[in-house]
This record gives sequence, structure tokens and C-alpha cells, in this order.
Amino acid sequence: MTETGNPPKHGGRKAAMSFILIAVLIDMVSIGLIIPVLPPLVGTFTQSASEHTLAQLAVAAAFGLANFFGSPILGGLSDRFGRRKVMLIGFSGLALSFFVTAMAQALWMLVVVRLFSGAMQANAAVANAYVADITPPQDRAKRFGMLGAAFGMGFILGPVLGGLLGSIDLHLPFYVAGTLAVLNWLYGYFVLPESLPVERRRPFEWRKASPWQALGRLRDLRGVGALVYVIGLSSLAQLVLHSTWVLYNTYKFGWGPFENGMSLFAVGVLAVLVQGVFLKHILKRISAARLVLIGLCTAVLTNVLWGLATEGWMMYAAMFVNVLSYAAGPALQGQISSAADARTQGETMGTLSSLNSLAAVVAPVLGLGLMWLTAELPHSDWRFGAPFFFCAVLQALSLVLAWRHFSRVRANAPVVPAS
Repeated sequence: MTETGNPPKHGGRKAAMSFILIAVLIDMVSIGLIIPVLPPLVGTFTQSASEHTLAQLAVAAAFGLANFFGSPILGGLSDRFGRRKVMLIGFSGLALSFFVTAMAQALWMLVVVRLFSGAMQANAAVANAYVADITPPQDRAKRFGMLGAAFGMGFILGPVLGGLLGSIDLHLPFYVAGTLAVLNWLYGYFVLPESLPVERRRPFEWRKASPWQALGRLRDLRGVGALVYVIGLSSLAQLVLHSTWVLYNTYKFGWGPFENGMSLFAVGVLAVLVQGVFLKHILKRISAARLVLIGLCTAVLTNVLWGLATEGWMMYAAMFVNVLSYAAGPALQGQISSAADARTQGETMGTLSSLNSLAAVVAPVLGLGLMWLTAELPHSDWRFGAPFFFCAVLQALSLVLAWRHFSRVRANAPVVPAS
């Protein structure tokens, strides 16, 4: 695979995909470990289903709010000081937050530590910028797919291990996750090379680190336009799903940490297969624009099926309808990354992460708020699936906006005269 520029070396190694994929994999395994056990841990500080739902909302929103303001700052710092240093900050912040969470004695401690973790953790944005540093524009969709596969692999291994450990002790996965984050810091310090050459770095400006200004600049990138709203609405739908999945399945089907971990394992397997194996072949046959539209269509249908499911096995069956939606994200990321210049990749990816973080602030309020409103309904009532129906509406809006954007781009494309 071709790599652009002449990235600096660390310890005699040139930055390459293999290095960042390993770092992301370890990072996501540590994060995935806590997914099936954080909601039950929050529940140990509450007395009822409604109170549990509101407490989970506060914990999830705290992380998203801090990450919304922190991501563009850390993304801009990575444009100034390099990707590696900022990723080390993220690894250390994660490690500390996991250990403190494991020892938390009150709900307010969980909220505070999630605020700290969100502010320090922008590894996804910096990893995307790392990939953009070493990849020519025409190959970025494929490589973002590889990065997405590493994320998915983390969600294969992490939730399963977290579910198994959580069935022994709810606090154990957090200690293991903290240990993995420490190991990742050591890997980053001693092994991970820097990807951003000194000559491509730029000064850090606080005014550009404002998430609101950053979102405006992202929208103004040539060829992006309404795709910002597509990503925003689609991310909001996915994060509503993430914020409610474990709690919903716990109430609806009586799943515990192990069952929820296995369901996330299944999602991770499908994501890895699509993004890491099939995406490069799909892109040879289908344009990125068409792939986005098809992926959003399948996402709408899948969320409706999840909302209507009456048995646990139906949640698994609906996952297979959703396979092409896993390919839509890397295709969108590739287009936005290619619209940014080489000196602002960190800021651009940080802004995308900030957009996701804004969705992460709103998603728990909407998703868990809907769960709170329906918590006392019989679980057989179709309205109990309200969070999934809401996700379907959001994905449908994304589909309409994407279709209009790509139609406008085709209509404005220059006509090549016949020879």
C-alpha cells in the first residue's frame, strides 16, 4: 500500500497502518470490556428501573459532553505536536478512569470520572488523522474500513471478555480494562511511530478549537455540505442505540452481562467482516455514494425490526439485515477526509469526533428518556421499542439528505464532451 509524505520515525520505524491498527485494537478491547457491565454497575447505586435509567443517562451524557468540547482541542493539538503524543494522553486518561470507576463508591463518582475520561479521550479522532497522514486520498475509504475493522475487532473481544468477567464480579472488567490501557500506553511510548512530519504541523489556535466553529468549517469544506448533517443524524441514531442496547435487552429479554456481551460480539464480527474483508471488494463494484445510500436503507429497516422483536433471537436475526450499514461510515469518512488538506487532518477528524460527541450528549437524553417514558409499560407493548423506532426515523432523515446531496453533486458535475 502506498503511503504519502515522509513521516518521521520513532525508534527507527516508519509510521504504517500496522502500528495504528494494533494501538486501536488494544484501545477498543479495553473500552469494549466495560460496555456490558457499566449499566449494571450504575444500577447498584439505584433503587428502581426509572431511577436506573436516569442515572445511566447522567453517566453517558457526562462522557459525551466532555468529549464534545475536548475532541477538537486534542485534534488541534495533534496537528501541532503530532499524533503519538496526543494518543498517549488518551491512553493514560483511559487507564486512570477505568481504575477509578472500579473503585467508585457513589453515583457522583461515576459521573465525575466519565467527565474526565471524555475530556481526555480523543483516540478515535487522532487514529483517523494518523491514517489520513499516511494514506493517499484515493485509498482512504478502504483504509478507514481497515481502521473500522480494528474497532470492530475490539468490540468482538472486549464485550465477550467483559461479559465473562462481569458475571464473576462487576468491578473486575474495569481493572482489566485499566491494565490494557496501561499496556497500550507502553506500546505507544516505546513502539508506535509518529505519522505527522514536522513540516506539515501547524500552530494551535484556541479559537479554532471551539467545537461550534469547527463544525462550521467542516460544513464549508468543498464537496462536503449536507454530508455533515448525514453523519450527525446517523451518529445520533447509532449512539441512541448504543446508550440503550444493554439496558433495553436487560429489561425486555432478561439478558445479563454475558448475554449482552455475546450480542455485542455478534455485532463486532459482522462489522469486522464487512469493513476489514468485504469493503474493498464492494467499493470496486459500487460507488461510495451508492454504498452510503444502501447502508442507510438497511439501517432504517434493521431498527424497525429490532423495535418489533419479541424474542431475543430476533435481535440477532435483524443484525444480518444491517451488514451494509457498516460499510457506509468508512465511505463517508473517506469523502470528508479527502476534502481536508494535509495540515488540518487532525482538526478535521477531531471535528468529526466532536460531532459524534455532540450526538453522544443528546443520544442518552433521547434514547434513555424514551426508555424512561415506557419503563412501566408491559414489555410486550410495541411502544416499548420506541428507542429503535426513533433511530429508524433518524436514519431515514439521513437517507433523504444523503440522496439529495449526491443528486446535487451529480447534477453539478462537469459534462465531458464526446470525442
